[in-house]
Amino acid sequence: MDEIGISEDGLLDGRVRLLQPLVGYRAAIDPVLLAAAARVSPGDRVLDLGCGTGAAALCLAARCPEVQVLGIERQADYAELARRSAALSGLGARVTVAVGDALARGGVPPEWRPLDAVIANPPFFLEGNRAADPGRAAAHHQEPDALGLWVAVAARVLKPRGGLTLVHQAERLDDVLAAMTPSFGAIEVIPLWPKPGRTAKRVLVRGEKGRKTRLALLPGLILHREDGGFTAAARRLLFDAVGLDAALATEEDGC
Repeated sequence: MDEIGISEDGLLDGRVRLLQPLVGYRAAIDPVLLAAAARVSPGDRVLDLGCGTGAAALCLAARCPEVQVLGIERQADYAELARRSAALSGLGARVTVAVGDALARGGVPPEWRPLDAVIANPPFFLEGNRAADPGRAAAHHQEPDALGLWVAVAARVLKPRGGLTLVHQAERLDDVLAAMTPSFGAIEVIPLWPKPGRTAKRVLVRGEKGRKTRLALLPGLILHREDGGFTAAARRLLFDAVGLDAALATEEDGC
């Protein structure tokens, strides 16, 4: 990847230095929120399934200093940027990135299994109008049954009661739940509202492998105030590296 086409951006108020292409897929706040939503414990090994340039993996490692994060990415140039970003952020000892097709059987290295948790930001859009840039197209588009494959891979590599955390479009929540319910229970849905009174555009969804507990709709998070600035809770997640549960527990701007 041409160095002229790469930017260095800060996440979590500079705790993470992220190298990413100027043209193509660029991380916004979704991977930061995904990392904040993951429930992990010291010593856990967490897989970022389809890690791209490493935004979610690096944010999780920065927030949880005793967690080992493993990323797999099929685009070799993106995986290399993730490795370089890990080193640049001082996280190279705890973030490992491999090149591979996460959806292929055996795509996740066997020595990584079983895992304590999996996080994923699966492609949102069904095949159709594809982006002209190959990296953006690969990051955003999927075959109609691909979401089920992402969840099936997570179920295969997780230990019993291991946790899966996804960020996805709110309008595809039915697809997410259909994919997760065969293997996951104790499912929690957290709506993400762009502003007060607006329809949720994204949802965070968590579940545990092999659990039978029924679904819970949790208090959601409002991301922006009416003036466009981030809410206090969103700022705690995006700048202070606070986990989602802690931010929601002290929510001042939510419903």
